[in-house]
This record gives sequence, structure tokens and C-alpha cells, in this order.
Amino acid sequence: MNKSTLALAVAVGVMAQQAGAAGFIEDSKATLGLRNFYINTDNRDGDTKAAKAQNKQEEWGQGFDLRFTSGYTQGTVGFGIDAIGLLGVRLDSGGGTNGATSTSYGGTVFPSKSNGEAVDNYSSLGLTAKAKISQTELKLGTLQPKLPVIVTNDGRMLPQTFQGGQITSGEIKDLTLVAGQIEHAKGRNSSNNEELSIAGSNAHTAAGRDSNKFIYGGGDYKITKDLTAQYYYGNLQDYYKQHFLGLVHNWAIGPGVLKSDFRYFNSRNDGANGNDPAYYTTGDYGTGITKGKVDNNLYSGLFLYTVEGHTFGGGYQVSNGNSDFPWLNQGDGSSAYITTDMQIAKFARAGERTWQARYSYDFAKVGVPGLTAGVVYLRGDNIDTTGKVGDRQVSTNATGRSEWERDLTIGYVVPEGPLKNVGVMWKNAMWRNDIPGQRDQDENRLIVSYSIPLM
Repeated sequence: MNKSTLALAVAVGVMAQQAGAAGFIEDSKATLGLRNFYINTDNRDGDTKAAKAQNKQEEWGQGFDLRFTSGYTQGTVGFGIDAIGLLGVRLDSGGGTNGATSTSYGGTVFPSKSNGEAVDNYSSLGLTAKAKISQTELKLGTLQPKLPVIVTNDGRMLPQTFQGGQITSGEIKDLTLVAGQIEHAKGRNSSNNEELSIAGSNAHTAAGRDSNKFIYGGGDYKITKDLTAQYYYGNLQDYYKQHFLGLVHNWAIGPGVLKSDFRYFNSRNDGANGNDPAYYTTGDYGTGITKGKVDNNLYSGLFLYTVEGHTFGGGYQVSNGNSDFPWLNQGDGSSAYITTDMQIAKFARAGERTWQARYSYDFAKVGVPGLTAGVVYLRGDNIDTTGKVGDRQVSTNATGRSEWERDLTIGYVVPEGPLKNVGVMWKNAMWRNDIPGQRDQDENRLIVSYSIPLM
């Protein structure tokens, strides 16, 4: 039994002795989330010889997300327990176009059998023991952190989860401190906990390596009611060390509010990543070498002005260094805390410069509450890369590769009546590039969701 499992068992045992105490039951909540998820990806013209993805990837399923959150037992130290039960049922897998490959765990949405076909259903159960004293809370077990150095992905039918421990403290006014350690991740298309890795490291293969230790810590300090400063640190053992600085400011200008969001990441190699090819990540290292140690600085600024239901936005990001920007990525779908993490691409390759424009509108301002729409356009260039695009050789140490993406989102949540809170969303994305090993993509997602309170 590993340390986190033993600690969870002990905590649950202590909590069970006091489960009847006032507060544990009275403050408990349970909800059932329903998500009907359809996705269709069209891999179009591009580097068809270097990339072996199917021309078409399509899956459709029904997800069930049951969550229980307890209150705390009485006493100086309060104890509680949370639980998350996940179930995915396949409705269609496109006649073999589920996107699974010989080296992947599964397809776009579902795990796959040994022959590559999607499973009929998959499920998992996660438990979290928790303890609280004053304004400090400790959690052990299943976690879903959303911090600058580690972000839970919820972009498919079921969410990603992590296993580990985290402590959060708000003892000092206007300051929130967080620290934790993660040992495993469960992908959004998996029932299994796996060890941790980053892009390009051949994770989960005989030639690759994994890590079972990601430590992180940092805090948010509210300088004024409109200005928040952030610092966080993350270290994936034998892969990378990462420092993050952030500054978020809201400024009332005329009838609207201008939000400014500045972010900086400094990422360097750790342990084996500095000398063992099995731990290398992707990037451009000169003379045709496309893998090496982590070496990246990423700067970004995003500005959003909201007025009368309209939100206008623009931003710019620079990714410097030999490597692409690193983040926890087991190859089964993941998120990074960068302003360019889009529906298809992330725009954080070595050398990449990206600008973006955004617009969204809340139709409640014209008498249609619950209806929203938005569009985002990004263009990245100056990408450092080598290799071939089809039969065309890209010169050694080449720069100037580019990519662009346009994302369109339309959503509606029923505001009242018997279907209140039923949500429908359509997400359409188009991605074009001239990067070796990549193909252009068009993608549609249709999501119908509903949350039922049970207690």
C-alpha cells in the first residue's frame, strides 16, 4: 500500500467514528451531472505521410458524474469525505473511427480494446478524505486542482482526475496558500491511474519513462480588491522545474470593465531530463534534433473589455527557448494554464509568437437570457522546427513555420420552466498549419448537459 492510500484509509477510519456528528450530514451535498457528448474530427490535407491519424474521428456517448461532498465533523479538527463516481456509456464510435492508435490508451472519448475498438462503457470511483482546522484544509485521495502549474482537463465526456494530497490555507487575510503532491493521473478516456509524463518522452512505452512525483506550491495575494498577484512552483521529478508569476487586474473604464491578465513561466530541466533521451521532450535543438531537455520561457498578456454584454479581447504570447512549453501531459488529453490553450492546439511551440483576438456576447442584454456566443482567432508564427512536410524538406534549424485556429462557441442554458438548467453547446474549431508531422483539422463538438441535485 503506498503512502497516500494508507493516509486515506487512516483518515477515513477516524472520520467514520464521528460521521454522525452535527455538520457532517447537514452540510453534505450530492449532485448527478449528465453530459451527452458528441465529437467529430476531420483530419484534412497536410503532412499525410508523416502523420498517421485517421482521416475521420468520431465518437458519441453519455457521461454520468455523481459527486458527494460531505460537511465536517465537530471539534477543533473537522473530518469529512468526498466521492466522485464516473460512468461513460458508448452510444456510437463511428464504425471504427474512434481515433485509437497502436500506442494510445484509447480513442477520442472512450478507452479501447486490444483490437483498437472502443469499449461499451467504462467507470471509476474516486474518494477523498479531508480534514479542516480553522481556515486550513487538507485533502488526500482524488483531486481536481486548477492552478497555474497543474490544471484538471474537463474537455471531453468525463473529467480528468489526479491522485495525491493537497493543503490549502487562508489563515492570512487576502492571501491563499496551496501546496501538494500528485502521484498519478486518470485520463478523461480511461479507468486506470497512470504515472506522470510530458509530451515527447515516449511515456508508457518500453523506450520511455514515467514519474510518480509532482510537487507544487504557491499562492494568490489580493493586493487590492481589483489586483491579484500570483506565484506558483511545480516540479515533475526527472522532467522539469517550473516557476510561474501572474498578475490580474480589473479596471472600471467608462461603462465597462477592462481585465488585464499577465503570465510568465520559467521552465527548466530536472534530473534525468537533462541527459537521458527517454525523458526528453519536443522542441528544436539545432542540426535536425527535435528532442532534448526542457528549456522554455513563456510570456503572455491578455486584455478583455466587457460592456453591455459584449466582451472584446486581444492578447500576445511569446514562447522562447529550445523546447516547447512543458506541462503535465500523459498523451491522453490535458490542459495547460496558458491563454492560448484552445479547442485543438496550444500555440506554445519553441520560438512561437502568437497573437489572438476574441469576441463574445451575452444575449440576456437583448431579452434572451441563457444564450451566449463567442469567437476566438489565433495565429502563431516563427515556430522553430526541422523535418519534412510531405515530400518537402524543411531546412535544418528552420524558423517561420506557422499555425492558426478559429474557435466558435454557441451555448444556451434553459433559464426557467420544466427544463431549467438544461444546457446545449456547439463548439466548432478550424486549425491550419505547415508544421512537420501535423495535419490540418476541423472539429465539431455537441454537448447536452444537466445537473440534478440529490441532497
